[in-house]
Amino acid sequence: MDSSDNATKTEFAYRTLRQDILDTRLQPGAPLRLGAIRDAYGMGWTPLREALSRLEAEHLVTSNANKGFTVAAVSMAELDDLTEARRLVELPMLASSIAHGDVDWETELVAAHFRLSRCRPPAEDPEDLFASDWENRHAAFHFALVSAGKSPWQIRFYTQIHDHLRRHHRALTFTPALAVSKEPQWRDSAVYRALREAVALEPHTELMNAALDRDVTRAVALLDVHIGLTRDVFAAADGKDRPAP
Repeated sequence: MDSSDNATKTEFAYRTLRQDILDTRLQPGAPLRLGAIRDAYGMGWTPLREALSRLEAEHLVTSNANKGFTVAAVSMAELDDLTEARRLVELPMLASSIAHGDVDWETELVAAHFRLSRCRPPAEDPEDLFASDWENRHAAFHFALVSAGKSPWQIRFYTQIHDHLRRHHRALTFTPALAVSKEPQWRDSAVYRALREAVALEPHTELMNAALDRDVTRAVALLDVHIGLTRDVFAAADGKDRPAP
């Protein structure tokens, strides 16, 4: 096997495993037994090991000399830390994006909002396929908001934080909430109300309009509130009123 062929297979293994970890198809804390993964995904030993090493460097996988590779765990403490990190990075990025955004930025923001508006949110379609579609469109909208910023490093930090948040939100908020959706009184539950508020289109519309109006103060304030809403879903699903970070 030549080096280019190996690199292509490693990239495929890396991207496939990474997506399954972010979407929690590979559950947090699950052991990654090389033989089982190799058979399930049809990957060779070398591309698989190299992919897992890359994922370990991104803190999506952990390794232990005795236990091998494991999907990195999630926790409320880490979710709180990631949420605060998001605030520190994303709020200044939004202000910068509003200051530097041009007509192309405005056009892409409106288009991302439209695509989000054409997708029913998870509270209304509590199935994994629909939730994944909404997550992708939601992430695209938020990236469009901050995409006119001028700092490549901030974009890198932003992407890394959002990837880890996606996994934590999936494991700690959306999955428990959608489990409740199978109960008869789903639409009367606190979980449904919290999830509906967290994923509603209207706050995103307000955010878009504030950004297009170049109202930095209002846009940043709206985003700050929005960032904390997902935690309310966990509190409702968990049945405990935990203090915000």
